[in-house]
Amino acid sequence: MGRVRDGFLKVAAATPRVVLADCATNAKHIGTLITDAAAQGVSIIALPQLSITGYSCGQLFTQQALLAAAESALNRLLLIHEPIVSIVGMPVKHNGRIYDCAVVFSGGVIYGVVPRSYGVDSIFTTGRGADGFTTLCGQIVEFGSDLLFDIDGVKFGVEVGDDCRQIVTPSAEMSVAGATITICLDAKEEYSQSYQSLRGRVAHHSAAICGGYIYTSASVGESTTDLVYAGAAMVAECGELLAERERFVRADSLTVADIDVEAIEHARLAQSGAMDDNYRVVDIIQTVAQSPLVRNIDPSPFIPKDLDAGCAEVLALQAAGLAQRLEHTHCSKVVLGISGGLDSTLALLAVVRTFDMLGLDRKGIVGVTMPGFGTTGRTYNNALVLMQELGITLREVSIKAACEQHFRDIELDPSDRSAAYENSQARERTQILMDIANAVGGMVIGTGDLSESALGWATYNGDHMSMYNVNCSVPKTLVRVVTKWAAKVEPNEKVRAALMDIVDTPVSPELLPADDKGNITQKTEDLVGPYELHDFFIYHFILNGFAPRKILAMACRAFEGQYGEDVIKHWLTVFLRRFFAQQYKRSAVPDGPKVTPVSLSPRGGWAMPSDANVTSWLEELN
Repeated sequence: MGRVRDGFLKVAAATPRVVLADCATNAKHIGTLITDAAAQGVSIIALPQLSITGYSCGQLFTQQALLAAAESALNRLLLIHEPIVSIVGMPVKHNGRIYDCAVVFSGGVIYGVVPRSYGVDSIFTTGRGADGFTTLCGQIVEFGSDLLFDIDGVKFGVEVGDDCRQIVTPSAEMSVAGATITICLDAKEEYSQSYQSLRGRVAHHSAAICGGYIYTSASVGESTTDLVYAGAAMVAECGELLAERERFVRADSLTVADIDVEAIEHARLAQSGAMDDNYRVVDIIQTVAQSPLVRNIDPSPFIPKDLDAGCAEVLALQAAGLAQRLEHTHCSKVVLGISGGLDSTLALLAVVRTFDMLGLDRKGIVGVTMPGFGTTGRTYNNALVLMQELGITLREVSIKAACEQHFRDIELDPSDRSAAYENSQARERTQILMDIANAVGGMVIGTGDLSESALGWATYNGDHMSMYNVNCSVPKTLVRVVTKWAAKVEPNEKVRAALMDIVDTPVSPELLPADDKGNITQKTEDLVGPYELHDFFIYHFILNGFAPRKILAMACRAFEGQYGEDVIKHWLTVFLRRFFAQQYKRSAVPDGPKVTPVSLSPRGGWAMPSDANVTSWLEELN
């Protein structure tokens, strides 16, 4: 079976305890790590710079005995016939000079030797520009700084030591040449505060190259005559540290992570520029049994890790977008419907912030509550509290009589609770908002969120329409989190209580009558599925371009113990069908700010024909 499973490649940064100049003992430690990694289904294992000899051997590297011992140790490692690609550091004598090298091998075959390019000294020769072949362990192998390696269509490259600290690193050049993953064999000393800088650099570099980055550095056993080595090991992907090793551990260790090569390849599709074709690509043919993912899959990818900063930023972005539109149109009044639900609440908070930012009177915000057949006392009262306590202009217009007249006009039996019954209410509310906006010289602010747009859960030319939608790029899960955060920082006790109750209220359009006790009967998530699942689907389908089967596999891991595979697959099918069928609504949406990485605006966020067929995606899922 191939190494890439559901788009993930399992890798390991290994840190062996070394004995300086004792290559045979070091080979035993390295061999154990390789075997253990293979047992875990790891496809690529990387060991530190000069790990076969130890990094701090000094002038001993010029001794023939040490060079011969290093090659003999590599010969022992070649006897390990595990389905894994190993990369070890060792000195290699080539054309009468000594190079600080990374040796790539698997199943007894050496596939290439990559010399260090920068930071060389009186002992080691620069490998920059070196190419050709060398003889190592009786094999004639590729040698040079221009090598890339391919396993199952995934290319990786290797840099050594100070190469990773250049302004333009070899790994950056390799990434331009098509390397999805780059590996750094290092031996960086530790000192106070150095590790945080290293962590940041590794994460930042993986973002800069838009790829996977495996970093491993010298550990216990190196000489401490002048320096200390702590055994740093990290795996990063596109700016995120997936795994890291605890430093100063006095034992061999593996730092294992799953790199999402599909996500990297999808992210690179949007990048332009010429590819660097000055690299030789070496194919590595091996097979490996599938193993479970060790990677943590975030079930809430839209939710910021730093809630305080992230939620404040969402509101700031919404307010910045609206402020620009108001200034451009010389508009000092806005109109929006306030239902007492999550979406209209977040929109109101963003509008209030905008008016405060611009120094406008909050009375220029006209909030309209429009009770209908399904409005409950809970949502109605929360809407009133918000508008009264936030100091905006409050208007109340019941839609019941108008809708009843409309039912008579279109000959609809009021007991017929069809789409016409529901949508007529949404359109009546939109008509009221538009007409009030005309009357006061204002702008209608939309409240529909990203999740509803993706699912098409909006009435065309009803709540689907506005003059500027501040929520268009905010998914439902994030709407809830930002509203809850707003409650936490809200000084007004009445507003805080109303916000918390809104967070706890079931999501509903309230278009069908309440039950005998006045409770909501129409719960959106009972009809279209849990928003936490749909937002997960949206993120990975739109942002990463993942195929349905991969999204299903990731969701099963992310929501393990919460939803079974059959349930997730059912709602993923619903998502795909609705997403394709409802594109025509997204082709005619109003302007609004891009607040999260996902936008479904046809003007630069998501271009898709309204008559695209979903069959291929459903077949792939099944």
